[in-house]
Amino acid sequence: MSSQSKPAAGNHESRTGNFYRVAIVGAGSLKGKEVAEMLNERNFPALDVKLLDDDESLGQLETVGDEVSFIQSVRAEQFDRLDFTFFASDQECTRKNWKISQKAGSAIVDLSYALEDEPEATIRSPWLEREMKQPMLPELQPGPVVIAHPAATVLALLILRAQRSGSIKSLVATIMEPASEHGQRGMDELHEQTVNLLSFQQLPKKVFDTQVAFNMVSRYGDQSLPPLESIEARISRHYQIISPKDAIVPSMLLVQAPIFHGYAFSVYMEMEDPVALGDLAQALAGEHVTVTRSAEDSPSNVNAAGQGEILVSLARDDNHPNGIWLWVAADNLRLAALTAVECAEAMAASRPRGTVQ
Repeated sequence: MSSQSKPAAGNHESRTGNFYRVAIVGAGSLKGKEVAEMLNERNFPALDVKLLDDDESLGQLETVGDEVSFIQSVRAEQFDRLDFTFFASDQECTRKNWKISQKAGSAIVDLSYALEDEPEATIRSPWLEREMKQPMLPELQPGPVVIAHPAATVLALLILRAQRSGSIKSLVATIMEPASEHGQRGMDELHEQTVNLLSFQQLPKKVFDTQVAFNMVSRYGDQSLPPLESIEARISRHYQIISPKDAIVPSMLLVQAPIFHGYAFSVYMEMEDPVALGDLAQALAGEHVTVTRSAEDSPSNVNAAGQGEILVSLARDDNHPNGIWLWVAADNLRLAALTAVECAEAMAASRPRGTVQ
């Protein structure tokens, strides 16, 4: 998708209208496609969206808004005169190209988590920033922004709101990881394992290095990268970064579920004092959170698909008067893309439109 622009004096190029130039690296990935859709849905002011990816996706047609564009190869010259680059690629591609993009003047939004340990990087969750009423002052030269892990955002938002209805004594969260967190390769391997099991054939194990079809595991095989434990550690680390300093830190267990898409959470919280379910439901509900009450609307991976909402149901624990269970579902790819585009929107305040920086 592109528009004609007119050269102006000097080394800058003026835009037709006040719009930004954007690139999505990893445009053929599940996250990359979701980012392209989200840019369109939120009417992000983009004049031109470059779709970039590795050799496997070259020439592939993708829709951006009302237009169709080809995926091009990731080359240094592709980053010239960009305002925003979304890295939805694998970590190796992000590490190889982000400095090139930043040096060319682009702001960086990382969905791959490759840059989370970079000293100048910031891990952000706009949902939590708004919830805590944190003023985000624009930086003239912002470092790369790494989106907070969707599971960390879900837990942090729910726990922050739950604490407004009463003090939480203890908190345990079991997080069920979908195959789509490993991209199309993870989805394909789960599908192939399912088919092969039903036909008594050997299982492919290049991604998970263990059986995940019709199975629940708390660790992958030794050859799998990244290990499940490292993903669990990332969720915990991001949760503590985006939450208030005094927020209770839940005990977490991440398990790989035999599902293609969407997170599910089983969260147990024990309150210091009795809290009515209606009061807790009211505290949880609001922007980005829907509390369901009917059985047909109960949170599930299917119900959450395609939504930018966290779906929650509540039940009291019969054995502990102050214990409450939350059953939660959320679309992992949708939340990641929405967070990424909202981060770009917040960064736009430091990037005056009209000329490419």
